[in-house]
Amino acid sequence: MATVVISNLEKSYAETKGPGVKVVHGINLEIRDREFMVLVGPSGCGKSTTLRMIAGLEEITGGTIAIDGVVVNNVLPKDRDIAMVFQNYALYPHMSVYENMAFGLKLRKFPKAEIDARVREASAMLGLDPYLDRKPKALSGGQRQRVAVGRAIVRKPKVFLFDEPLSNLDAKMRVSTRTEISKLHARLGATMIYVTHDQVEAMTMGDRICVMKDGRIMQVDAPLDLYNRPENMFVAGFIGSPPMNFFKGRLQRSATPGLLEFVETNSAGAPVRITLDAALSAKGAGHVDREVVFGIRPEDVQDTLGLERPDPAHTIEVKVEVSEPMGAETFLYLGTGATSFIARVRPTDRFEVGQAVKVTLKIGAAHLFDAATEQVLK
Repeated sequence: MATVVISNLEKSYAETKGPGVKVVHGINLEIRDREFMVLVGPSGCGKSTTLRMIAGLEEITGGTIAIDGVVVNNVLPKDRDIAMVFQNYALYPHMSVYENMAFGLKLRKFPKAEIDARVREASAMLGLDPYLDRKPKALSGGQRQRVAVGRAIVRKPKVFLFDEPLSNLDAKMRVSTRTEISKLHARLGATMIYVTHDQVEAMTMGDRICVMKDGRIMQVDAPLDLYNRPENMFVAGFIGSPPMNFFKGRLQRSATPGLLEFVETNSAGAPVRITLDAALSAKGAGHVDREVVFGIRPEDVQDTLGLERPDPAHTIEVKVEVSEPMGAETFLYLGTGATSFIARVRPTDRFEVGQAVKVTLKIGAAHLFDAATEQVLK
């Protein structure tokens, strides 16, 4: 397998007038040998364009891409020793599963015996043995995707590239297929780069995740580090389902010596006030009397009915806007008067729209962000 090193990579599309549109802005990223790297972000963030530049399907405007220590900017796609799995499978409808998987090897003049051995090996690995004589139209979406993956496996490339391969599958099939791909990575020990807009896929599959926005890298980290230690509001809001709650306000000195207080910006009624703990107060020390954003995840907003001794310094009274029973838990949509936010609460508790409830915030799990830069305060 191989490392992939992206240095100052840029991509612009020329226009009839003007300098053109830049969609990738000088990104730097190193994918380690045998790593499963996920590129994730909303539509239009540049993740698929980056993947296609690695594959050689898009021309590079600036910077370099090196695979296994060799710069491949001017190397043809077929000579880069990569294999790509596309969103739409890209299978030949007139060929059987066996023929689809063998086709690339036939083009490269591999001996028949080796072609057969590789196809049979990949087929057994993916559970495709019963379908080798079928045409793609006789397969389900999940089976077609496995054929597309098998076609990549038989190549035994240095790097596997996946471009949103599960987008055309239903929810249940996506879960099972992503598990298969993760098992496959462990089995092959391969370098894999996987593009998705689904942050659940990213969290469950990646060794590391590269979060992108508007052609720029927002953060690269292990899944739980992204979740627990986001570097900015975009990452905090994108990673996690439901996303992190954000409250706009200012920091003030608390009546408790050494601690700060977050005061929500509220145009009507009494503003929400939250006393910060020592760690969060230290991070916000340079932002007293300045605009900040207080962030906390839904699972860290606790219904006081489930607590023996709610902490009054971190308890606020809000109104229920919507209650969504999910079976194992309930998503409670709440409002302060200025901010709507979500709490994950016990499924046994029942709430009515408009009901006043008290919730306690796990202050040790909260974050502060600079309102102007949207960067986390450290």
